[in-house]
Amino acid sequence: MTHHTRSADAEARSRAVPATPDPRPGDSPPDGVPLPEQALPEGAAPSPGQGLPWARVRAQGRPEDWARPVDRGQGRGQGRDQGVALEGGAEPGGGLVRFAVSSHTLRALASTEPSAEGTRLVRDVRRSKRLLLLRAVLDAAPGAEAAERWALLEEAERQDPEAVRDVLHYPATGVWAEETLRRLHAPQGPPPDLAHLGALAVAAALRAGIGFKATLRPVGGRLALPTLGLLRPDRPGPLALTERSWDSCATLPLHALPGGRTALDDLDPYRAPPAAHPAPVRPARRLTPKGHKRWDTQWSGALTLLERYDSARADEIGRLLRTVVPLGGGTRSSGATLPAAAGSVLARAQAPPALAATLVHEVQHGKLAALADVLTLHTADRTPRLWAPWRGDPRPLEGLLHGAYAHLALAGYWQRAALYGARGAWAQHARVRAQVAAVLPVLRAQPQLTVTGREFVDGMAAAERTMDELPPPGDQHATARRALERERRAWCEAHPELAAFVQV
Repeated sequence: MTHHTRSADAEARSRAVPATPDPRPGDSPPDGVPLPEQALPEGAAPSPGQGLPWARVRAQGRPEDWARPVDRGQGRGQGRDQGVALEGGAEPGGGLVRFAVSSHTLRALASTEPSAEGTRLVRDVRRSKRLLLLRAVLDAAPGAEAAERWALLEEAERQDPEAVRDVLHYPATGVWAEETLRRLHAPQGPPPDLAHLGALAVAAALRAGIGFKATLRPVGGRLALPTLGLLRPDRPGPLALTERSWDSCATLPLHALPGGRTALDDLDPYRAPPAAHPAPVRPARRLTPKGHKRWDTQWSGALTLLERYDSARADEIGRLLRTVVPLGGGTRSSGATLPAAAGSVLARAQAPPALAATLVHEVQHGKLAALADVLTLHTADRTPRLWAPWRGDPRPLEGLLHGAYAHLALAGYWQRAALYGARGAWAQHARVRAQVAAVLPVLRAQPQLTVTGREFVDGMAAAERTMDELPPPGDQHATARRALERERRAWCEAHPELAAFVQV
């Protein structure tokens, strides 16, 4: 069975440009600015050396002409995520394609276990969605200056496609693009930050090593260059930039974490939504060298534990996580994920065992967000009425699904850690698995699940059942289930109007 991508109607518009960014993809964001249909350009996720389809993206006309949904005659629900194709294209043979997700890949993702096909799909969806979003910004941006910035990006791409791809698919670039598109379509609000497009182009040109000249205006005495860091000019006013600027100006480089390509981003102004948006979590201010050293130590320790206990998850995190954004003080959250910043996790400084678990947990939110961009798993609204054992407040179906998915991965991680003798890991595994086992039947019973969503939840349930093969010693699992039942009864007493939604 193959699950084809859905047409991006109002749901895609609400997901792509939320009016208020959600720090975790537990709930679908409210409706925002209209975007092009969720068509995917041929070559949108090219292999190394193929390059990005800039000329093709610019040649394909307005968003409404770029892709059109083709209804196969099936109804809502089942047909919505299986019977819609997207046609169009600017090249012979069709320049647009759709993703086709096989049942094998769907169930591999549902298990939360890392797989080559699952990781490939997540990365391809992210890249295609980002190109779609950048295309929408290009269409809406007024004036010749934006076209000049795109031209510099194209020139850099011809020299070094991989460097330009990293700049454009950098997590913070997605936050900027969504915010800019929202402002372009809201003339009564604050003006769009189109100058940041110049910063993207300059960063790409510097990394590609091409000759160029550009003039940008620093903000607050600093010019942020995505993936590179900050330039700190010695005088105010517009800054003339060339290919030698990074070496000749005072700079503050982005901090690279040990052991891979993941960066600790405490510099980019778009590493989290602008302060104008209410959010329960905020990024930390720029860290001191001592703060960077502390993060290096904790990150190295977390990677060591991940590689020891679950090397496949360690590899998956390395492939899917581009940046970690330190959380500011005053938050009780250990981590959060921004749908707009695909490939990034917000996390607070914590001991290596806790940080390793946070990374496992948050990467799952990013995986499920990517899958939900191309498949409709449910048609539920945002009404919070369901019990989530890991939270005190009621959750909508989307939030419960995300939470169960992330905790399923945690249960598997703690089981493997326990088999290696990690202290307290069996108790963690038993507690988290009991939580997941309690909500899976509730998820399965939701009538708003699509056929694909039901298959996905069934895959999660199958993965949970396989944990029986290596149970915790003694009666730890039974003890965890009894404790969870007491918590469930207490929650129902506190929310009597929602008690009916707790039982299957």
